[in-house]
Amino acid sequence: MMNKKNLEIYVHIPFCARKCAYCDFLSFPGNRKMQREYTEKLIEEIKCQSANVKEYQVISVFIGGGTPSILDIGDMAAVLHALREAFEILPGAEITMEINPGTVTAEALSCYREAGVNRISMGLQSADDKELRYLGRIHTYDEFLKSYQRIRMAGFDNVNVDLISAIPGQTLESWKNTLKKVTMLKPEHISAYSLIVEKGTPYFDRYGEQGNMKNHSLTSEEGHSLMSLPDLPDEDTEREMYYLTQEFLKEQGYERYEISNYSKNGYECRHNIGYWTGVEYLGLGLGAASYLNGCRFHNTSSFDEYCSAHLDQEEAFQRVLRQEFEQLSLEEKMEEYMFLGLRLMKGISAHGFAGNFGHNIRSVYGMVLDAMEEEGLMEYKDGCYSLTSRGIDISNYVMSRFLR
Repeated sequence: MMNKKNLEIYVHIPFCARKCAYCDFLSFPGNRKMQREYTEKLIEEIKCQSANVKEYQVISVFIGGGTPSILDIGDMAAVLHALREAFEILPGAEITMEINPGTVTAEALSCYREAGVNRISMGLQSADDKELRYLGRIHTYDEFLKSYQRIRMAGFDNVNVDLISAIPGQTLESWKNTLKKVTMLKPEHISAYSLIVEKGTPYFDRYGEQGNMKNHSLTSEEGHSLMSLPDLPDEDTEREMYYLTQEFLKEQGYERYEISNYSKNGYECRHNIGYWTGVEYLGLGLGAASYLNGCRFHNTSSFDEYCSAHLDQEEAFQRVLRQEFEQLSLEEKMEEYMFLGLRLMKGISAHGFAGNFGHNIRSVYGMVLDAMEEEGLMEYKDGCYSLTSRGIDISNYVMSRFLR
């Protein structure tokens, strides 16, 4: 019997109730007709793509967005059923679904669980209602609590909560209060990111690259003045928040296993670890990215093009689902392996590198590794090269040293 390769699947649901002011993801509000049309095309893509990955077994599925929980229950059940029918999903595979507070019912959660979802990721971002309004979130902290309770009552025992620090107007004390409130609920996993002001978002128009630039004519899509937003925390406060996150979560029993991710023992996100360790992945849905057989490509980001394509026709399939097709060289694969793997606290296994590429890691990166160790930015321990605490603080610099 052929030994099958491991594969991860990402499914993109682009719909959301309202676009947040800081969000640069491929997402937008969509009516029931658009959602139905998209679901039908997504299921068609699932069936078409399954023929291309017969030599793979699926070890994890991640349904992200947008807000997947905004999709009609029946449509989501149909998508989950199609995935089971089309792909060899291993027993015990991690199947994560993102939800937002206030968008999910007890009935929906029961449906997700029956369909095989075994991990929920919920976007709280802040436990302060004022900060949530600044972000453009549609929920309150109380609505988050109610949704969290429904998740637990539905039987889910693997839950992630997403948080964002350095929010406009946020103080060190309010950030600590958010961490306290969330850890009291004892989720198995916490993702804690520092806000990044991305180009193309209302936040970028408001704050600019320097953080607090002002343009008094700015308004949001809903017609509210963005100038009512307070300034971002200064650099020193943001750095204090960063260190507080590590210290506080460690005290509460959360192990930092990746730069921005913390978990109870045994609850690390397997899907994301796959990304960081070079597991191949197939992206399904609008704009979704894939990495298969050393090739990178992504689906079209045009809703109309995606939903009108005849994916059973080779020309349409390649045009819509194989955009910017790029065959990576061995050097590019090694660079990506280093760049992503160094995000993990345990670092990169020298043995694993050799197994993946047939080269000793020191024969390829010996000079860089030595230089990083001399600067106190990396260390070698138990067969792995990892970032030191100082190296984590300037991780982008260290990672860039492995790019040629």
